[in-house]
Amino acid sequence: MRLIAVLGSALFLVIAPGTILGLGPWWITRWRFESPAWEALPLRVVGAVLILAGVPILLESFARFALEGLGTPAPVAPPRHLVVTGVYRHVRNPIYVALTSIIVGQALLFGNVVLFGYAAIWVFVFNLAVFGHEEPELRATFGAEYEAYSANVPRWLPRLRGWKG
Repeated sequence: MRLIAVLGSALFLVIAPGTILGLGPWWITRWRFESPAWEALPLRVVGAVLILAGVPILLESFARFALEGLGTPAPVAPPRHLVVTGVYRHVRNPIYVALTSIIVGQALLFGNVVLFGYAAIWVFVFNLAVFGHEEPELRATFGAEYEAYSANVPRWLPRLRGWKG
């Protein structure tokens, strides 16, 4: 079961975040910088930091879905166990937070204003997914366990000290 969850999560990681973080920004920027490095160096550094902070959070989140939740982030193969460890102790939606961080980081790194709009569209989509499907499904599946978790861990802005529920 765990091997299937790991393979499913890896496949979904390549398909969904791969498209959102790779293909979409490439179509917009063609990986070209909008200005010479010395003109926007501080913004590029902030962008690189946001990317470097988002990648390990994204990877850890996917790994926890597979190894602890025995499922994937994909709606077709959800976790069998509620994942509340690791980065999930700090924020309920670390995958969406990481994706947003990486897209905004790319916008700053490449100096591309259109990528900020792209990030805003994805934030809207993430909210639709969370409010329209994910949270109702988690409440129905995990009941009181999810209620306690959601009462103590913020949806979007990470808490500094991890919840030890």
